Amino acid sequence: MKKTMKKVMVLLILLTVVALGFALPARAATCRQTAAHKVCILSIERSAKNYWEYRAAVKVDEETRPIEVYNCRERIRVKQDGTTVRFEPSGAGEMICSLFKA
Repeated sequence: MKKTMKKVMVLLILLTVVALGFALPARAATCRQTAAHKVCILSIERSAKNYWEYRAAVKVDEETRPIEVYNCRERIRVKQDGTTVRFEPSGAGEMICSLFKA
């Protein structure tokens, strides 16, 4: 009887350790409220080739934008269709570049 209880306890401990080891990372959006907009960064990756560029998906005033390239050196964002747009004052591009000091 004692051996069975020990085996059950060891099994429960192992299952707990395995379950905690595979926990998913927490995902939280970074948001800022400016005078004109609420800007949230949903996902972001820094370019390996050009350290001043970020690929990010953002939400501006509850409108989700697809992943776009934010060029902090030239202060422009490149949309998925290839068109470029200057950063808006206090917009998503300014937020991304100021957070990561690029």
